[in-house]
Amino acid sequence: MQFKTLALLAAVGTAVAQRPSNTSICDYYTTALLKENNSTNQYTLLTLVVNTAVIGNYTKPNVGIRVPGILAAGMYNDTAVNLLPYFDGGLASTNDGGDAGVAVNFLDDGGAVPLMNNMPANGTNSNQYTLLTHLYEYFGVLLGCSMMNTTGFPGYGGDSSQYQVHKFMALDQYQVGYFIQQVGLSAASFGVATEDVTAVGMALTKLFNYKCAPPTTVVPYQGDQLQAICIADTCPLSPNDTCSKYAPVIEPFAANATLAMGEGRNGSSNATGSPTTSSTPPMVTKNAAAQNFGSVAAVLGAAALAFAL
Repeated sequence: MQFKTLALLAAVGTAVAQRPSNTSICDYYTTALLKENNSTNQYTLLTLVVNTAVIGNYTKPNVGIRVPGILAAGMYNDTAVNLLPYFDGGLASTNDGGDAGVAVNFLDDGGAVPLMNNMPANGTNSNQYTLLTHLYEYFGVLLGCSMMNTTGFPGYGGDSSQYQVHKFMALDQYQVGYFIQQVGLSAASFGVATEDVTAVGMALTKLFNYKCAPPTTVVPYQGDQLQAICIADTCPLSPNDTCSKYAPVIEPFAANATLAMGEGRNGSSNATGSPTTSSTPPMVTKNAAAQNFGSVAAVLGAAALAFAL
């Protein structure tokens, strides 16, 4: 789907104002930026914010805030972060329902090019399409988009437990923190008020950035689920930890040494620690994202829980 980005963003820089407490973030900023609050415009808003968080700034005008993007290598708290290998099949990090992670290419349908054209992918039958569209839908639920489940904005029916989605990624607080930072920068680049950006970051951190966090309801109709994404040994421990509910952490190994770029284990052993004769795990080519919509969705999905529920 193509959008007239310049026209849609003409109001950037004038959108910042005090958001009424009885108006969701989605409804408020759809009206502020796109003038008419309808299902198509709500879906457009989420597309713009999500795509920018993933690949960095690509729209003009904006308020001049630089967004490197989740797929770009960067620094967080003086620590190098590179999340790309989790998305391009470089690491065997996707939970496909087995006992170990598998490699999945979530950039299999055009990569950044369709995102720069305000689309999720070039087609509709790919991991990339499922990943991005699930992300838009999940994010819409938690931002309180009032026009979901109507023509132009389908409802969300993806995975309920973000721990299960990310359990084979072994993410640490720097990786998750970088993710959250990019979400906040993206929102701010479209004129979202500082108060709302700050609250979004706090909600994301509380939900996803504490290991052993107890089951929590994120999407109301899906009930309490394990949601912790930061599960590495160095992650801060939840004050109300339920570590017995979480499996031992398995660090992903390199499925493709070139794409992995030094991330993950060296591939000399399989996910259980036993010797293996191959350093290349199976590459999943089916739409694994239909069950597992990847770490982008998890980080963005609960972005304004404090306001949307």
